[in-house]
Amino acid sequence: MIAPRRFLPSINSLLALEAVDRLGSASAAAGELSLTQSAVSRQLKTLEEQLGVALIERSQMRLQLTPAAQEYVETARTLLQQLAQASLKLKANPQGGSLQLAILPAFGMHWLAPRLQDFARKNPGVTLNLNTRLRPFDFSTEGFDAAIHFGAQDWAGVNYLELMREEVIPVCAPALMEQSDGTPEWLLSASLLHLDTRPDAWEQWFAAQGVEAFGVHGMLFDQFSTMIQAAVHGLGVALLPSFLVAQDVLDGRLVCAWDGPSVSLGRYYLVWPQGTTASAPLQAFRDWLQDQLAAPSK
Repeated sequence: MIAPRRFLPSINSLLALEAVDRLGSASAAAGELSLTQSAVSRQLKTLEEQLGVALIERSQMRLQLTPAAQEYVETARTLLQQLAQASLKLKANPQGGSLQLAILPAFGMHWLAPRLQDFARKNPGVTLNLNTRLRPFDFSTEGFDAAIHFGAQDWAGVNYLELMREEVIPVCAPALMEQSDGTPEWLLSASLLHLDTRPDAWEQWFAAQGVEAFGVHGMLFDQFSTMIQAAVHGLGVALLPSFLVAQDVLDGRLVCAWDGPSVSLGRYYLVWPQGTTASAPLQAFRDWLQDQLAAPSK
């Protein structure tokens, strides 16, 4: 049951309080909300009277929220964001059935995107909305229904569906292979390219080859796509998922810098928050993913 109406302030009052907290003055809040300064002041006064609590400490220079109001406005801000996201979902798909999915850029572009036409064909009532997130986040504040996660099962408070094991290979431009002596040790003196979300990837790879390596340094990238281009243009050796560079290797833009034992740094998972009932779109997406994983030829 929803709480009694006396505990439910108007959206306009909450918007005024949130804007004043963020901007520091009624005039600035009024400009953002397209209201007069007096209208913002009235909204704040109405909210204080409804709640029976002083929310604003007024000074000549700026308005500042009381300590109690600081906690209150954080909750209000989260709820306003969630309501806005729900409205956008409804606008995008008035018939219902949308799924907000957070994806990893490389996995989304190279593995998921080529398959999405099949999902759309089999699930015409589901609108799939994709946004990029590189690291775990709080589902209660971000507004996503599910996410693609890489690594281990170390994301607290979520359910897991394992998708695939990722294997990485060291690749470089063909010209850099002139430095190779036919052993993996030559890479210790090469320029190595790193992904900032996998800071110890090279150390793990060297350990799998039986080579001691500590404090490996080199250029740092935030996405695989940029690192691939750097490797193609001869800036160094990159440790990359095999499915990302298969075509570049086939076309000769990149070569394998050492053909040793395969190394896995983690697995891909579909994750969604625990303690919530999976929506029909999420169930449809999970079922579709499992069909894709059971069909190696796709």
